[in-house]
Order: sequence, then C-alpha cells, then structure tokens
Amino acid sequence: MFSDMEKTALEAVCREMIETILLCMPNAFKGTIYRIGPPPDLTAERITSGIISNGNTKISWGLPYESEYNHPGKKWSEYRDEPGRALEAMAWCVEKQKSWTSEEPTNDSRNILMQVEGKPDDFFHMEPVLLHKSDAQSDAYMSSQFIKDYKDDLIWKESDYIVIAVIKIHFKPYTIKIGSNETIIMKRLSRSLGTELLSHRLRDDSMKTMQRLAKDRLNAFNILADSLRNAITKSALIFSLIKQEIGYLRDQWERMILENREEKDVKFKAIKELNDILINLDEEDSELRKNLMDAHNKFLELSLPTEKGINWLNMQIKERWTNLFTKIPHDDEKETIVWDNIGKLEKSLYFGQDTDIINNYKKIPDETKTEWVRLIYGNDDSFNNSSLDHVIDILDNSNINIPYQEKSKKALKQLKALRDTMCQLERNTNFLLYQVLNGGNEGLVLENRNGIDHLVDKNYFLRDNSVN
Repeated sequence: MFSDMEKTALEAVCREMIETILLCMPNAFKGTIYRIGPPPDLTAERITSGIISNGNTKISWGLPYESEYNHPGKKWSEYRDEPGRALEAMAWCVEKQKSWTSEEPTNDSRNILMQVEGKPDDFFHMEPVLLHKSDAQSDAYMSSQFIKDYKDDLIWKESDYIVIAVIKIHFKPYTIKIGSNETIIMKRLSRSLGTELLSHRLRDDSMKTMQRLAKDRLNAFNILADSLRNAITKSALIFSLIKQEIGYLRDQWERMILENREEKDVKFKAIKELNDILINLDEEDSELRKNLMDAHNKFLELSLPTEKGINWLNMQIKERWTNLFTKIPHDDEKETIVWDNIGKLEKSLYFGQDTDIINNYKKIPDETKTEWVRLIYGNDDSFNNSSLDHVIDILDNSNINIPYQEKSKKALKQLKALRDTMCQLERNTNFLLYQVLNGGNEGLVLENRNGIDHLVDKNYFLRDNSVN
C-alpha cells in the first residue's frame, strides 16, 4: 500500500505519531511503528522507534539493535501462528485486525520476549492500522484475497479492511490494562495515522498524475480515466473522515460535561442491563439475540448527530426488541426494564446539547459554548467549509481544553486542505477531459510554475486581462 511512499516522509509521519503518544502518556517510554507490506507477503518492517528520556521531554530515535523486523522485514509466513512456533502479538494484530495488550507478561501467550528470552518486564500494547479495501490500490486488494493461515484458510475474508501498519507502545510495569483509556486513545490515534498515510498517498498520486498530464497531453484521457477518477472518488471518504473527527469531538465534549457534573455515562449501564436480559432469556432466537447484542455494543462506539442517532436506535435496537418480544414468552417486568433502558439510550443522544446542562457548564464562555454545540451537533450531511472553519477556530481557543485538542485541529485542517485539493482536482479534470474529448488544442498552453509544468486554458487569462 505504502511501499513506494518516500522513506523520509513515511518516517516523519510515524515519528510524529510516536511523539504524540509518548508525550501524552506518562507511563509510556518506547514506541515503534511497523509497516505491513502489500499482500500476499504482508512483510512487517520496523520503520522507526523512539525512546523517551526519564524527564519525558527528549526522544531518541532509531533502530539500535538487531531484529527480524528490521529491514527487509519479516514475511507473513514467518510470523503467523503455526504449530511449534512461539505465538506473536504481531500475528494476532494482522490476522484478527484487533489490538493486543500485554498487561501481565508472565501469563501472556503472545509476549515473544517473555517466551524466547525470559524478559518479564515487557508490558506493551499493539494496535493495527486499518484501511478499507475499497481505498487500497487494486493490486493490493486482489492479492488480499489469497492470504491464508497455516491451516490454508483465508484471513480477512469477512472483513472490509486490510492492515497497513501496526503501532507498538511499551509501558512501565503494571501501568497498562486491557480496555484502559490508553488503549482507547491508541485505537483512535491508529485511525488518525491511517488518515494521514492515506492523505500522503492521495497527494502523491495527484501530483504524479498532474505531472504526467503536463508532459504527455495526448495520453491525458487515459490517465484521467484510470488514475484521477480513483482519486476524485475519495472525496466521499474525506467527508466521512471529517464526520468521524467531529464525532470524536462530540464524545470528548460529553465526557467533559460528565466529569464536571461528577456523573457516569448512563449508556454503559443501560447497555449492560439490556445484554444481561438477553443472556438470561430461557427461550430466544439465537441469531436475533446475537444481532441485538452486536447492535447494543455498536451503539457505545457510535457518535452520531442526534437525529441520525435516534433513527439508528429505532431501526437497529427498538425494532429488534419489538420483534423479539413477539417471538418469545416474557413477563411484563422484563419488558418494562427493556423499554426503560432504551429510553435512557435515547435521552443520552440529547445529553451534550441539553440547555440546562450546558448552561451549568461554566468553563467556556456562553457565546463560544452555544456556537460549539450548534456546530458539533448539527446535521453533518451539510457540514461545509464555513462550518469546518468555525470548528477549527474554536479549537484554537484554549478555554475549550478538550483532550488531544491540538491533534484534532491539525487533523481537521489537513482534511479540509485535502478536500479543497480534491475539489480543485475535479474541476481541472473536467476541464481537461472536455479539451481532450473535443480536441481543443489551441486553448491549451503549457506553463511552468515553480519548476513544474501545468496545462492551462490560455483564453482564461485573456478574459481576465480584458476585464482589467
């Protein structure tokens, strides 16, 4: 996927991510990012490692010792699970596309240092960086359909994603736990790394394509059809990533309010009670029960605007419970408990914009607070550049004080710039396609800007000059 990405640029992106994690997590002291090469080899290669000093201010970089994961890396067939071979957390992250936390090395079946070298102090968390198959290059996507485990079974068969990198962070002994805040933060940061890597690839693809167009106009139509069309279609993905970042900001906003009110999130308790009822039902439709439990757990991961959240809750949870109650015998008390908890879930969707609640939150000026709530809870389908600029401006305000506020601001700026670039690229593409298809040679001239050739419409400049 990123095997052809410039090494310096790739290392810079990885170093920035490691630096963010080490500086923000006081118990973390070392970070490494591995690139997972394209299928079917899935070569895991260590890109860079950073170790922070005791004062938590200076980071030392490099690959200081020999490792099977140093260049040229280790192929999938060499680290996957096999009989007679020590199990590796890397294999779990790549095959299962799930994280691995070593909170107790002596009892960890995948702590390779403990198994091979007997080092009991290796506490770490590993997080895979995922990319949707539709966003992978076509050869990588096709090859991913032939990756197998040692039993000759296909991996990723039921997944919509491929693994492009793995983040590994080492922690001080007994300071990392499965499901802790650190692991949640790393999961979100892995998405941010995936976004940044994809952003680099899209920019590189766009620049290379435009340079080829400038040098070979007669081949422009084929290049536009085969290359730029794929880049332009990423606009929907960029918008999806913006909505995801806004959703993260909603989560942080609601968490700040809960902490200010010294309350706990009612969603977790309500979901637990609903799942407990499903587990204790004597007679049930097993498939419907599984789908309901999956929907319950999915609700905890979602962060949707209120209207969309209500629609999702109605279709995915309410309708399924109604269907379940029509199929199995149950008592009125259980049904009352179910609808009461679903009511709590519905109420939670209004929590972050409840007038009485936000009026009592005094850590942000009222005018800023009102605009902030309006922006992050508005209909994200109509989230335009103006709204995005307002969110970025508010994130410049130190009074907001949201966790990883600077990281969110930077991500939104990058996504906005990328979206603007794609819009400009689409306009240029339409213009070039029109010229190629209609043979408009006289209207095109080759102009050199900052050492790069560009095709431009000569008449456009003539029209501008005539106005002046």
